[in-house]
Amino acid sequence: MASPQTLSEGERRLVAEWAADCAERVLGLFEAEAPKDGRPRAAVNRARAFARGEMGTAEGIRRRFVGGVPAEEIKTPAAAAAARAAGQAAAVCHMGAHALGAAAYAARAVSLAAPDLPRAAEDEIRWQLAHMSPEVQTALRALPPVGENRAGPLGPGRLSSGQIGIFIRDLQAGVALASLD
Repeated sequence: MASPQTLSEGERRLVAEWAADCAERVLGLFEAEAPKDGRPRAAVNRARAFARGEMGTAEGIRRRFVGGVPAEEIKTPAAAAAARAAGQAAAVCHMGAHALGAAAYAARAVSLAAPDLPRAAEDEIRWQLAHMSPEVQTALRALPPVGENRAGPLGPGRLSSGQIGIFIRDLQAGVALASLD
């Protein structure tokens, strides 16, 4: 039986495009630190290729860890969060829940890059919610609340704890509110 965090292949393709958009918005934070390192951009491009149907699920799953950026290679926390956003976007082919991880790490990257702007992450999440199609909203509403289902990335762990968990809760609340409009 599949995890409720997986989503159907069609839904994963929809949310992969949105996740790539979220991650791409913060790639400049990574590229400013490592301008010759194209690994995070390649991960975003893989997410887009999956979204367009140019990459199959099996190939995407095999390649989702290709070109990951080890944390010790990155000097600034904002650049590390931007790289993680790209990695989460590339992992959507495996589980749709990673789309929320991509968005949350993008919000984290923005907040770390602008510590003097306390609303930076909130503004980023507002942008993310505004740039979801109704189909993406519907797909993301099918995911269990963060921290409540152990069968995937939204279970207890990195995506459900700390600031990332708060950002995902904010995103899920925003998606739920959008369904009331």
